[in-house]
Amino acid sequence: MFPLIIFITGFLLLFLLRLPIALGMLATSFFYLLAKDMDPGMVAEKVLTNLYSQYILIAVPLFVFTAKVMNTGKVTELVFGFANSLVGRLRGGMGHVNVVASIIFSGMTGSAVADASGLGTMEIKAMRDAGYDDGFSCAVTAASATIGPIFPPSIPMVFYAMLSGASIGDLFLGGMLPGLLIGLALMVYIAWIAKVRAYPQGRNYTLREFSLMTLRAFPALLTPVILLGGIYSGVVTPTEAGALAAFYAILISILAYRALSLKSLWDVMVDTVKTTGTLAIIVGASFTFAYIVALEHIADHVGAIFLSITSNPYLLLLLINIIFIVLGMFLDTTTILLVFIPMVLPLIQQLGIDLVHFGVVIVLNMMIGLSTPPFGMLLFIVSGISGTPLKTVIKDSLPMTMVIIVVLLIITYVPETVLFLPQLLE
Repeated sequence: MFPLIIFITGFLLLFLLRLPIALGMLATSFFYLLAKDMDPGMVAEKVLTNLYSQYILIAVPLFVFTAKVMNTGKVTELVFGFANSLVGRLRGGMGHVNVVASIIFSGMTGSAVADASGLGTMEIKAMRDAGYDDGFSCAVTAASATIGPIFPPSIPMVFYAMLSGASIGDLFLGGMLPGLLIGLALMVYIAWIAKVRAYPQGRNYTLREFSLMTLRAFPALLTPVILLGGIYSGVVTPTEAGALAAFYAILISILAYRALSLKSLWDVMVDTVKTTGTLAIIVGASFTFAYIVALEHIADHVGAIFLSITSNPYLLLLLINIIFIVLGMFLDTTTILLVFIPMVLPLIQQLGIDLVHFGVVIVLNMMIGLSTPPFGMLLFIVSGISGTPLKTVIKDSLPMTMVIIVVLLIITYVPETVLFLPQLLE
């Protein structure tokens, strides 16, 4: 009992003292093992053996690399230009362009942070220049960036697939309709706000201009087609698809757009290694943490606590949604996935909830947390790149968060919104 008390106490101190999450988990695990009189070397060997067998994790640095390549070239500019020619003429056009560009860009990167920090700079500037309020411009950018990990490919879904054993291909397919639903819901809200605040319409593009924009953006627009087509045709595995996407990103950035020099490519590779190193430490620490969670049967205790509150699967899903949104307000997405998902998965399986459905729901929960105060990372990113005070961003972002929560409730209680495409292509 004493080792478990040490483990739980260390876990709580980790959050209260705001320690670096990976180092905090390693320290907590180490002190637990000492109190348990277990050999840390033996546990490390077991953890590393398990970690080395997770080949799907190779896809993570590949998707990170692809996102960084896309952000360094002209791809973001071309995606934005294509989206502008498509929906810019509508009332509140620049807001709609922001959302559509994020949907397209999400099919290339799978990262909310990459969307907000790369494409976001251009989106906010364009909306400002068109006469939109700073708070609204930043809020739309943060809200639309949440689509990134929902619409395939998705880095969080790769981690979830590793933990749950769910098909990564089904998870990618399952995220497509919810991603489009979020985009549509945001566009409806933007149209209403644009009418209330008398935001301007964009100009109409001629057919020739639209065709030219489409032609220029076409190589970039092919990225999600190649990526997903390769997976669902069976030509490549999801991990191989990550390599294919990375190679294609380099190819179009150098040959098609001539926007990536050898120095830029080297900088991207160095940056990717740094990011991957950070993620690797978190993943390794989380595997050790998960080993202890399994050893102490903490997942069984968590399941018993939930079932003591209610055995109704609908209420349990609502409760889990609330908990994971709150966690997303304070913690990094990777940490939430690797630490807390193993605690609730046995309960989800016991209730007979489809793992693909639950995976998409959980990822959307965490994305909502990223754009929700007090520590929503996307809010800090858009505030930082635009120079807009955080309180101004939050004021306009909260209604959009509520819009996305409505979509979350729809996909939670209408599983077909997630499972339709995976079942269709079985």
